[in-house]
Amino acid sequence: MEIPKTTMKKLLLLIAFAALAFTAFQWIDGVAVALRFLAELLSPFLGGAALAFILNVPMRFLERNLFSWAGKDRRGKARLPRSLVRALSLLLTFVLVALVVMVLALVVVPQLTETIAGLSVTIQAAVTKALLWAEDQFANNPQIVAWLEGLTIDWRSIDWESILSNVADFLRNGAGDVLNSTISAAKSMVSILTSSFIALVFACYILLQKEKLGLQCRKALFALLPKKAAERIISVCSLSHRVFSSFITGQCVEAVILGTMFFVVMSILKMPYALLVGCLIAVTALIPIVGAFIGCAVGAFLILMVSPMQALIFVIMFLILQQVEGNLIYPHVVGSSVGLPSIWVLFAVTIGGSLMGVVGMLLFIPLTSVLYTLFREFVYKRLREKNIRVK
Repeated sequence: MEIPKTTMKKLLLLIAFAALAFTAFQWIDGVAVALRFLAELLSPFLGGAALAFILNVPMRFLERNLFSWAGKDRRGKARLPRSLVRALSLLLTFVLVALVVMVLALVVVPQLTETIAGLSVTIQAAVTKALLWAEDQFANNPQIVAWLEGLTIDWRSIDWESILSNVADFLRNGAGDVLNSTISAAKSMVSILTSSFIALVFACYILLQKEKLGLQCRKALFALLPKKAAERIISVCSLSHRVFSSFITGQCVEAVILGTMFFVVMSILKMPYALLVGCLIAVTALIPIVGAFIGCAVGAFLILMVSPMQALIFVIMFLILQQVEGNLIYPHVVGSSVGLPSIWVLFAVTIGGSLMGVVGMLLFIPLTSVLYTLFREFVYKRLREKNIRVK
């Protein structure tokens, strides 16, 4: 009995894959080392690709809206060369990102520096106030009063000269370790700067030549794979690009809405650090669902140093706004932008955070949306083939 060529080809591919998988399993340690080396080698280019993907969202918006007039005129001639429009859009994108970072730095850094600088005085006053309050509350119990009085801290009695002397001795004795650590830190810093520069250059190249690179990838797919498989891969990649771009846009919109809500409510309630806390929560809210809690912890600590009662009100306000954000804003803004039901948004954040932390949270929502869409298409296709209508 003669085996068809297509079946023989599939059998040979299966045998080759099994042999490769068995070899990799036998040399798992070497494979792991090779993969780590490859990841370190390609990390600047992977980082550049990720940066290009993120910057492509605002760059595409600028190119389509701000430079829409630069298209073809009535005679079919472009008013501006496309390469020039692309370069101007990329330049404006970098300018906008730099402006956002500068505004956040000008708003957050001065207030945060001022707060940290006066933190020692504030903590002293807060501790003294707390001890006086506790003494008033337990005035009828002399044992507790005596214990609280024993907790009184005399900040002037601290021997700062002895502390500075110990620090100086530590620095003298550990000068060699400090030098080695400094050299190691300098090498790491140079490596990080070099990788960042390569990633930035690679991202710019991708953004300026994205149509050409896309055409080259499509040609390679059709040259190496069957036509149907190549078309399916292109379709999945197009879906993934659309979903991830929508997720980035939705996440940024949600962070701005949440930060604005906190700033407005805190301003109405006349709480301290309204602008600072609003900016911090807007930045940390870029981490799905749990990011705002980080901003809440920092904000509650800062307000606690001014007024414990206002800190309590802030925590209550945060819980209320978090419920509004978690149940109304986030699932509708981010969930609808990626085409994912609210329950699956929560599922993706939970699983992604458990597996990969913050990066997993950011990746698993659009990834789950892609898988959800592909599985839904498969289910509907199978139902049509079986001529079944489920109600």
